[in-house]
Amino acid sequence: MKSTAKIIIVLTLITVISGAVLAVLDAYTKPRIDAYKNKIRNEAVSQVLPENVKIETINKADQTFYKASKNEEVVGYAFQVSGGGYQSELVLMVGVTADFSKIIAAKILSQVETPGLGTKIENDPSNKEDPSWFVDQFKNLSVAPAITYVKNVKPSKDNEIQAITGATISSAAVVSVLNKGIEKFKAIIQE
Repeated sequence: MKSTAKIIIVLTLITVISGAVLAVLDAYTKPRIDAYKNKIRNEAVSQVLPENVKIETINKADQTFYKASKNEEVVGYAFQVSGGGYQSELVLMVGVTADFSKIIAAKILSQVETPGLGTKIENDPSNKEDPSWFVDQFKNLSVAPAITYVKNVKPSKDNEIQAITGATISSAAVVSVLNKGIEKFKAIIQE
């Protein structure tokens, strides 16, 4: 009985000390992590909207989005969308025209897809001339009707992109995340 009590006390102390150390580390690192995420998000907003615009942050319906204006005229919106990929959550920043007819640009903020296959949605090292070819396909892409993808052929419609060979699930996930996110924010913004 004595040895059992000692083991329980020792394990309890280890647990309490470990928890305290983790709490202190979290309190120290959380502000830095949040500041870094804000920096990345702000850079992404600038990259998916036209140049030389006034960007205004708007909170509506518990969502944050960014309105781009030039000479008091709204030229586009940017917002963060997310959803499930093949093996991770995909987080993207997308910029759309003011009438929600086209994507201005899209940027992948976070993904942990299969190395060498799914990660090509962000950077394709096998394509030396244009490693960001996949995400670049979304520039000026029509979103009405909904975005679709084709396999092993060049896109023939204004709303099509070419899926990555060997990573069709990740490609389809990006398309799905964008379609759902654009519809969601279109409803919120046009309310």
